[in-house]
Amino acid sequence: MTRRALFLDRDGIINVDKGYVHDAKDFEWMPGIFELARTAIDLDAALIVVTNQSGIARGYYTEEQYQTLTAWMCARFADEGVALTDVFHCPHLKGPDGLDHPMRKPNPGMLYAARDAHDIDMPASAMLGDKWTDMEAAIAAGVGHMAIIGDMIEEKRSDANYTTVARHPDLNAALTWLNEVFDA
Repeated sequence: MTRRALFLDRDGIINVDKGYVHDAKDFEWMPGIFELARTAIDLDAALIVVTNQSGIARGYYTEEQYQTLTAWMCARFADEGVALTDVFHCPHLKGPDGLDHPMRKPNPGMLYAARDAHDIDMPASAMLGDKWTDMEAAIAAGVGHMAIIGDMIEEKRSDANYTTVARHPDLNAALTWLNEVFDA
């Protein structure tokens, strides 16, 4: 039986994006993340994190440091009464062909992996991110609902796919959107 998911980027959605965060002491929770996560669970959505972690490939931190922080983050969600369904990450910059690794957003690899692992209904699902690369991955994977959080300073997109991307100043504003798209 398929189910819908709320896909969350990590840096900029779960925690304040301070650049290559890899230690709990530098991890600052985004206001409203736990309420948003509880709402998604209450709406019967799987809660799945999909995060680029190129700091590993760049040598800024190790896979072990990333895994330690991820375990800490998951435990904190559990302490808040919210169980993350899964966390997918891409530690790569480039694939064997010299292009972006297929798992690295804007490519949809992590979303496809989550779909296959958890039998996710992509058109019924939602993606919350803070960059166009998050939206590009969601569009490529067939995610039905997308929203960007924060002040998007990247170029404006005119493609029809991008006109369906909701924009919200913060997670509290996205909460109303989430209720609307998952209640439909």
